[in-house]
Parts: sequence; C-alpha cells; structure tokens
Amino acid sequence: MEDVKTTIKAFIQETFVADDQEQLSNDAPLLSSGIIDSISALELVEFLEKTFHFEFQPHEVDQENLDTITRIEAFVKTKKVA
Repeated sequence: MEDVKTTIKAFIQETFVADDQEQLSNDAPLLSSGIIDSISALELVEFLEKTFHFEFQPHEVDQENLDTITRIEAFVKTKKVA
C-alpha cells in the first residue's frame, strides 16, 4: 500500500493548492490558513473515506483532525486500526 502521508499530500497539492510550484509542508495549516475551506473539507473527507475505506463520524470532521497533513495521516491511521 502506498504511504498514507504521500497519498494525502498528493491529493491536497493537486486539488487545493493553486500554485504548482508551491510545495506544501506536512505541518502547514490547511483549514486555519484558508488552503481548504468548508466545502473543500467535505471533498477531502470524501477522498479519505473512499481511498482508505472508512467512514468519518460527524464530530470527527473538524480542525483537530483535518488542519495539517500530519494530523490527517494520524487520524486515518487510527481509523484503519479501529
């Protein structure tokens, strides 16, 4: 299986970062900086659910779980072992 962080980062870079030359760091704030807005967050959630085969609970769709690539990766890994 492809590395979780690499998969997430590639999707975010291709889908939400306007400047192809801008490299997104794993700890760059996505929601709080505006890279991802509320509508984009739903698109990200759908991607994560389909790619990694799990379902978010409504209370899990928040800044705590989705604000950085590192946080997203950690969250996905907890869902994969649950």
